[in-house]
Amino acid sequence: MTSREIITRRLNHEGTDITPYNVFFEDELYKKLTEHFKDEDWEAKNLRKFVASYLHVDTVQMKQVDERYSKDAYGALWRMDRKPWHLETPSLPEPAFDGYEFPSADVFVKPVLKNKAEAIAKYEADTEHYRIIDMGWGIFEHTWRLRGFENALTDMLTDEDFYKEMTQNLTNNYLAMLKACEDVPADAFLFGDDWGDQRGVIMGAETWRKFLKPCWERIYSEVRRQGKKSIHHSCGCIADIYGDLIEIGLDCHESVQPETRGMAPEDLKAKWGSKMCFWGCLGSQSVLAHGTPLEIKAEIKRLAKLFQKDGGYVLAPTKPLMDEMPTESAVALIEALGEI
Repeated sequence: MTSREIITRRLNHEGTDITPYNVFFEDELYKKLTEHFKDEDWEAKNLRKFVASYLHVDTVQMKQVDERYSKDAYGALWRMDRKPWHLETPSLPEPAFDGYEFPSADVFVKPVLKNKAEAIAKYEADTEHYRIIDMGWGIFEHTWRLRGFENALTDMLTDEDFYKEMTQNLTNNYLAMLKACEDVPADAFLFGDDWGDQRGVIMGAETWRKFLKPCWERIYSEVRRQGKKSIHHSCGCIADIYGDLIEIGLDCHESVQPETRGMAPEDLKAKWGSKMCFWGCLGSQSVLAHGTPLEIKAEIKRLAKLFQKDGGYVLAPTKPLMDEMPTESAVALIEALGEI
């Protein structure tokens, strides 16, 4: 079976003998692994590639101001010399659009139209891998880019009409970008909108339902219309809104963090496994950070076995493997992935 066939079956809740996986490495760890294997091509020789993406839809449009600062298309100023980069000045200091010109969809669609012809040719030529369009950051992320994180959360409670108008404008732009990708022969869109923290949904499940659920229902509906799958990245615990996400058409939650409340893989599978797919579950805060090489291998094999029969799963660390990870632990992970 090709990698595309394996993941297609998994996302259709069918089991496969081979467990598909996806893993990324931070730069310094990658260099250490290159030294360990004494081979520049160690990744291609030791890890199977299951996923390919040839089109990134830039929903941010960051432009460099100077060596330290950049500004996004909505006017927010970002300090880029920190890890992670830091919002210095939001676009809207007050919850009002007075004097502010909201960017048109053309700002974001034109780069898609410029780049997609080359991307289409690559998608058409690739019959081996599961093909994804990377959609960048989503609606909630952009509301706090516009307003600042605390302000955006406060707006949901004190300026509901303003916050709804902001999300509607953002969703309209997002849909225009999606529709520009309709003729791209990919299998799925990968979205990013972080709703969770260690405890639960950041703004609360009911508030999420009021403001963000309608936006994402429109987005997932457009994906279904195109005959593609929706894969959505969100950090943290979002189990409290899984029922809503299934209702509005999400196919797969990417970056499942097992250390957060209510997100143990075996519990998710038991409750939601027939309707939701999971991508992740290999704990970056637990076994990968603190486990021995043998414990890392054992957890990978446990996860592979847990989902092997019924599918609905792609194995992955919840974050890229960090530079601080011991080389012997990373090697153990690579060896275990080769055995599943």
